[in-house]
Amino acid sequence: MLLDSMKVVSFCHVLQGPAATQYLADMGADVIKIEPVAGERARRWLGADMGDISGLYICANRNKKLFSVDLKSPEGREVVLSLIENADVVVENYRNGVMDRLGLSYEDIKKRKPDIIYARGTGWGSAGPMVERASQDLIIQARVGLVSATGSDRANPRAVGSAVVDQHAGALLAMGIVSAYVKKLNTGKGTLVEGSLFASGIDLQTEPLTVYLSSKPGIDVLDRNDHLATWYHQAPYGIYEMKDGHVAVSTNPVAKMADALDSDELRELADAHPNRDRDRIAEVFAQVLKTRTIAELGAAFDAADIWWGKVQNFDELAEDPQAKALEVFREVTIKDFPATLVNHPIRYDGKVPELRVTGYDIGTHTRDILAANGYDEATIDDLIARGVVNGPARDEDEPVVALRSAN
Repeated sequence: MLLDSMKVVSFCHVLQGPAATQYLADMGADVIKIEPVAGERARRWLGADMGDISGLYICANRNKKLFSVDLKSPEGREVVLSLIENADVVVENYRNGVMDRLGLSYEDIKKRKPDIIYARGTGWGSAGPMVERASQDLIIQARVGLVSATGSDRANPRAVGSAVVDQHAGALLAMGIVSAYVKKLNTGKGTLVEGSLFASGIDLQTEPLTVYLSSKPGIDVLDRNDHLATWYHQAPYGIYEMKDGHVAVSTNPVAKMADALDSDELRELADAHPNRDRDRIAEVFAQVLKTRTIAELGAAFDAADIWWGKVQNFDELAEDPQAKALEVFREVTIKDFPATLVNHPIRYDGKVPELRVTGYDIGTHTRDILAANGYDEATIDDLIARGVVNGPARDEDEPVVALRSAN
């Protein structure tokens, strides 16, 4: 794979950081996920759980090796530092100050590993009045204007129905890490890479923010007909009810749609301005579509090369032939529980990246990782027995070698 020479130690939890490191792991990087002895909190996230593990955890921890350690223990911290000495990248998305208190800050690690790539994914960034505040996807959606712009009425703002900021922030952080890795391969030098939910939530809205802040139309422009998806696209860009479901219709000339649907009501709007008269166009268009079926609309619009699409739910998406053709879902078994994962979104040489590393129990790979880094079995047994690390019990048939310090 593309990144099979990259070694990553990840101190990430919940979604932003785990998403970033999952992208890297899918692309071939050797990612060690550091968790507390009791596991990270996303494992216990309330909501739609699968068996005894949460969907939030399994959605972003594919292809990672799981290492469980007590970071508050000086000995545990030293074990982790020995892993970092053999790594290219450290990634963390704790609140500001946490890694400093653990003795694992960028400056701390640079003393042991001068060429380290140290990537931080925070909520609010590294400067400004909000840096000490906790953050979460929904809070960021609200702060950056996304909730306001998604609602069609400023009196009724509406959140996006997914943790889109977390996921986008993870992708941006992964992009920054890959860029820093290219620099390291070329120069031998490390980099401090910093991403934030706040900046990512703004980047997610590059188009509307550029339009709004440049044209300065005034905040009233956000108030619009309920059918319109955004405030800045030309009508009828939005979601409309049919006799048998809903459809999304993109920006299309009203006259062209009127001819396709043979609608006199729409023909009367042929000279209407698609921006200034957007609400009137959307309302008339909605009334026309209510009398048609999706099949009728599809046949008419396809013949006229008009952009449209059926609104599908998750059950329909799972059976979508396009999703199957692109292999976007992967069926797996996790602790005897059948689960469906969303695959890596990019194909390389025509193929979806493989699922190379499996295991979801706390510390699944702790023993193997320590052994690969020079710890003998007796030392590993001792570390597990004293709670410095957490991992599976040793096979009773394996011989115990003399206790010694790791290299």
